Amino acid sequence: MHLQGKTVLVTGASRGIGRAIALELAQQGVQRLILVARSQQRLVDLASEIEFLGIEAVPLALDLAQPIDVNIAIAKTWRDHGPIHLLINCAGVAHQAPFLQSRLPQMQEELALNLMGMYTITRLVARRMAVQRQGTIVNVSSLMGKIAAPTMATYSATKFAILGFTQALRSELAVHNIRVVALLPSLTDTDMVRNFRWFRWVMPTTPQRVAQVLVHGLQTGTPEILVGWQSHLAVWANRLLPRLLERISGLAAPLQEERPLERLREANANSR
Repeated sequence: MHLQGKTVLVTGASRGIGRAIALELAQQGVQRLILVARSQQRLVDLASEIEFLGIEAVPLALDLAQPIDVNIAIAKTWRDHGPIHLLINCAGVAHQAPFLQSRLPQMQEELALNLMGMYTITRLVARRMAVQRQGTIVNVSSLMGKIAAPTMATYSATKFAILGFTQALRSELAVHNIRVVALLPSLTDTDMVRNFRWFRWVMPTTPQRVAQVLVHGLQTGTPEILVGWQSHLAVWANRLLPRLLERISGLAAPLQEERPLERLREANANSR
């Protein structure tokens, strides 16, 4: 895919991987970046940085978990700044907790943003791309979409779902000349995960590296873009020796010691 002169919409653009992708695309010479996230001030700051590079930037503060707002915003954005040639679904949230200590509101937030939010905006943009018979959609999954991670059960579930969603869309939308790609970063050093207990033996990558690998993958045409040698090794190990890799994942996970019975009962009472 040639990025020069394209209009790109990036969700989750205010921080982390989404922000790095937006800046990398600006350096690649896209014509216009539509920046979507919930934080207006962070988007304005990023837009100023991008415009300094000579690229048009449109900050769009939007909660993807609100489908009516998303519908209105995308219709207006397409009218004023479209057509959109590339959609990058990077918005997401993650919570870490052993499953027995997990909280329903956190699970609901992960499902609402990681899945429903992605579905809502993708449906609206893809329908318009189908009319113009061109476009590319990138759904940001994770290595946890291939290999489930203890203490990240719901997050892993959403990332597995994103891969299935992407694969289905790849087949359905090909007839409309729409390419659908999955990006699978491994552990990435962003503010979203800095308070997490990190997995042993895992070397984190940077958002900038993820963005660079994405651009290279878009140019080469690969349907699934893995980031880093550890990701490639883990995927191959999962294909060849899945039980061994599952055992290694369990050993690497930052599982907390089992709590006393009375504390577990207290947690159960608080979750009701």
